Amino acid sequence: MGRYAGWIALHSGVAGRADAILIPEIPYSIERVAAHLRRKHQEGKPYSIVVVAEGAKPVGGDVTVKIRETGRVERLGGIGDAVTAQLQELAGQESRSVVLGHLLRGGSPTATDRNLGVTFGAGAVYALSKGMNGVMVALKPPRLDFVPLQEATAKLKLVPPDSEGVLVARTLDVTFGD
Repeated sequence: MGRYAGWIALHSGVAGRADAILIPEIPYSIERVAAHLRRKHQEGKPYSIVVVAEGAKPVGGDVTVKIRETGRVERLGGIGDAVTAQLQELAGQESRSVVLGHLLRGGSPTATDRNLGVTFGAGAVYALSKGMNGVMVALKPPRLDFVPLQEATAKLKLVPPDSEGVLVARTLDVTFGD
């Protein structure tokens, strides 16, 4: 999930109190990740959680492509299994990989999820009632904004390595392997 942007991995990693978060925007060193996990274990932590975005890539490496077909967007996958195997060897601890498939990602909505859905739905109806077409409803607290689809899809919104989310994770002693 996320392809070439690490937003989902970053936020779920912080929320789940991960020890390492590997995102496409920050190439990782598996040795640094393993050293971080070994230190955590030596400090008494009996397990570690590593969140890996499907577009994560090692320093000097590239994304792990599962399927590449002419005329189609490449399908990413397999990076979790690769990281698991490498960490088991380097950190000396049993490691397991869990891929969060569609069923696992579709948990029960929270009140915030429900309110956000209603807000976006109402915003879309409002936009149509005002004659707006080809726009995306965006929440820019404290108001809704209507962004032209061409503008919204013009470029990929990546996680800035110096962003608030990355700073928060680092403050919580999460490594990005850099």
